[in-house]
Amino acid sequence: MSLIETLGRTLVIAPHPDDEVLGAGGTMARLAAHGSDVFVAVVTEGKPPAYDRASVEAVQAEAHEAHRILGVKETRWLGFPAAALSETSHSALNAALFELVRSIAPQTLLVPFVGDMHVDHQLIFLSSMVAARPHQPGYPKVILAYETLSETNWNAPYVTPGFAPNVFVDISDHIARKLAAMKAFKSQVRAAPHERSLETLNALATLRGATVLKSAAEAFVMVRQVI
Repeated sequence: MSLIETLGRTLVIAPHPDDEVLGAGGTMARLAAHGSDVFVAVVTEGKPPAYDRASVEAVQAEAHEAHRILGVKETRWLGFPAAALSETSHSALNAALFELVRSIAPQTLLVPFVGDMHVDHQLIFLSSMVAARPHQPGYPKVILAYETLSETNWNAPYVTPGFAPNVFVDISDHIARKLAAMKAFKSQVRAAPHERSLETLNALATLRGATVLKSAAEAFVMVRQVI
């Protein structure tokens, strides 16, 4: 079975702009290149006084350019407060993600990993699972959790879940597009050896690829697959 048949119409849920590129940019590019519809939902945005409007708009513009490079069909902005989801009604987040899943009707969900350091990531994982419960017709048949550099790798060993991937997507033909999309996030990219440098992102893809004898890959944890 091909990647397109396995994943199909895909919704990537990102806590913050650039998480989706860091974790699944190559997979998104590969899916789009082969004709699958790829959607991105960015759950949070910066709110004053912690974030000024100009910087928020700049990051959103960067995200739109990154998504154009990857071939994303549609980007949705849910507008929840960044770094403040723990003070936000969990039922409101559940409802927003449920409506998102209902309206897009994806075959596959790509979600942040529950063991990530950032609480926003953890809460969005939990609400994504609520939204994808197999209680309604057309629920997502595949749920994969992606890794986010500077979040997933900073978990507390033996205290929070560790990322142990069991699904690898070959992105050898799409790593250049992933790096170009990340480069579009000028405000987020850092110089090597920072984790959010292009060099580090490429190194992770090389490592994940070498695990399965490919030039470059993205790694995921399979949460659910209905065959």
